[in-house]
Amino acid sequence: MQVMVRDNNVDQALRVLKKRLQREGVFREMKLRKYYEKPSEARVREKAEAVRRSRKAARKQAIREGLIAAPKPRPGTPARGR
Repeated sequence: MQVMVRDNNVDQALRVLKKRLQREGVFREMKLRKYYEKPSEARVREKAEAVRRSRKAARKQAIREGLIAAPKPRPGTPARGR
């Protein structure tokens, strides 16, 4: 993975690199590989992650279709402009 350093601004390049690594899941992978995980534990974890993903997708779909109300924005948090 490459990040261009513009105007000798290394701090911004590091920020961009960290964001890209985070998006690719490198930090999560490093955390998982730090210790040995038994295959049975890996299956349980992957199944739980899949359930979490499917519930999140179903919740988003229900919000889009108007079946449930969207969560209220927290005070002090800027709204996402999508």
